Amino acid sequence: MGETGDARRSREDGGIRGHRSRCHRMGDMRHRTHGWEEFGVQGDRVTEAPKMESGGVQDAKYRGRKDGDAHFHPTLPLEKRVAVALWHLATNVEYQTLSPLFGVGPSTVQSCVREVSYAVVLLLKPLYLRLPDEKELENMVRIFCTRWGFPHCIGALDSLHIPIHPPLRLTADYCNGQGWHSILTQATVDGLGQFWDVSTAFPGSMENSAVLESSSLWHFMGKAQKYVLLGDATYPLQDWILKPYQEDENLTQRQLQFNYRLKRAHSVIENAFLRLKARWQILLKCDDCSLELLPTLVLACCILHNICEAHDNPFNEEWLEGTEPTELPKPCQPAPAAMEDNRAEQVRELMCQYFESCGEG
Repeated sequence: MGETGDARRSREDGGIRGHRSRCHRMGDMRHRTHGWEEFGVQGDRVTEAPKMESGGVQDAKYRGRKDGDAHFHPTLPLEKRVAVALWHLATNVEYQTLSPLFGVGPSTVQSCVREVSYAVVLLLKPLYLRLPDEKELENMVRIFCTRWGFPHCIGALDSLHIPIHPPLRLTADYCNGQGWHSILTQATVDGLGQFWDVSTAFPGSMENSAVLESSSLWHFMGKAQKYVLLGDATYPLQDWILKPYQEDENLTQRQLQFNYRLKRAHSVIENAFLRLKARWQILLKCDDCSLELLPTLVLACCILHNICEAHDNPFNEEWLEGTEPTELPKPCQPAPAAMEDNRAEQVRELMCQYFESCGEG
């Protein structure tokens, strides 16, 4: 039986009320812009940026009007465009439900999400999500060693599967190893849980090892780096990627200690993903977003995560509820043995010796 209009409105109103508490951290952005000016986004720069990427902001607005947007606002203020976009990214409330809250039409909401996402990536990515230079790498090593007790490490590597509804012709490509449809995002964080490399929008059917090999990170870390990343069993062992020994009864005490140390340090990216999805709940299920926009939207959320973390934005632990749905288990295909680098075993053995010399902890 279909849902009645009253029941649907009640559910949608409840959804908006339930998400408002999460949005208090943005402040009332419908009335001010200083939060964005602080990050260098002033005036119409937030609309100038996406023009190069989306065929022109003004064209998009006129297309929205032609499509019958009853609440079309040709001069929607910057602060309102930002507020609409951030509210949608934070709550994942549908366009149809969100539009009356701001007094605009659904197509205007969609345009705001597109414009602001492109602007965030174009203007803020160079500041908040980029490959580190040598001085920054050395600082990252110090942080990882101090906070997590793992030496020579500059990052933890993992993947995030984001649920989507793909076009029928692409369902096989986006069906992951657990049988649900997703796009795959590969990310690396520092010891503080901030992203410094993100590759996104790979079909869910791809394995982590294949994504890694085709990413810029593979080439960046392969250039005779003296540092390591921490991964899990889905990544190949390299002299710059360390992963746990396969658990069995034959592991020595120091190999078990190595596994413990690595998994403890690797948890920094697991926690980062949880906080990312809790703040930006659009990543829990991208129903309203086109495949074309998804890479930009995911990148924008990662950048916004870094901004929040860098500026010590308040985080409510209650937001974490529902960020790990049990009905969507994470794919975990082990990396193929052919990609393993035998020389890396020496690096892992040296780490075992180091941790043994340090004792427990």
